[in-house]
Amino acid sequence: MKARERKRARMVARYAEKRAALKAAGDWEGLQKLPPNSAPVRMHNRCQITGRPRGYMRQFGISRVLFRKMALSGKIPGVKKASW
Repeated sequence: MKARERKRARMVARYAEKRAALKAAGDWEGLQKLPPNSAPVRMHNRCQITGRPRGYMRQFGISRVLFRKMALSGKIPGVKKASW
C-alpha cells in the first residue's frame, strides 16, 4: 500500500500543472480524461513506518498505535502517559 501511495504522489505531481490549467480554462471534459489517481483528493495519509491509514497523527507522521508504543518505550521525548 505504501508503494501505491508513492505512485499516486508522483502522478499528482506530474499532472498538477495540467490539472490547474484545465480548471482555469473551465475544461471539465479535459479534466475527466485525466487519470483518476492524478487528483490530489485520492492521496491518503499513512503511517510512515507501518503504512496504517487510520488514526494518523500529522504532527508525528505516524499512527496512534505506533505513537503509543513508542511513547511507552521512551522513544518520543516529552510525552507523559495520561489515561489513554
